[in-house]
Amino acid sequence: MKFLFLIYHDEKTLDTLPDGEMQDLVDSALDYDEKIRQSGHYIVSNALQRARTARTVRVRGGKATTTDGPFAETKEQLGGFWIVKCADLDEALTLAARATVACQAPVEVRPFQDDV
Repeated sequence: MKFLFLIYHDEKTLDTLPDGEMQDLVDSALDYDEKIRQSGHYIVSNALQRARTARTVRVRGGKATTTDGPFAETKEQLGGFWIVKCADLDEALTLAARATVACQAPVEVRPFQDDV
């Protein structure tokens, strides 16, 4: 089965981290990335630019409108993701728990529709 791990951060907290702590956070996520590559779970991952770079597109009545910012106004913003392969949800949740520790952030786990 394939799962999407969505990593959420409070960007205001990230903005206040000293450079060394921010680098430690990045290094921890990269270490986790390497571990899941070695274990065979890894499919793809990437970090995202800050939410202020997001644009949301909506189509209503055949007319597209674009607004600045993410779709939802929340304290924590989507900061990155992993797509992994696991035998089942239990294995994915165990793997996500390690991502949560590595990223020091909540991780949302979502199975792909084609694996249901």
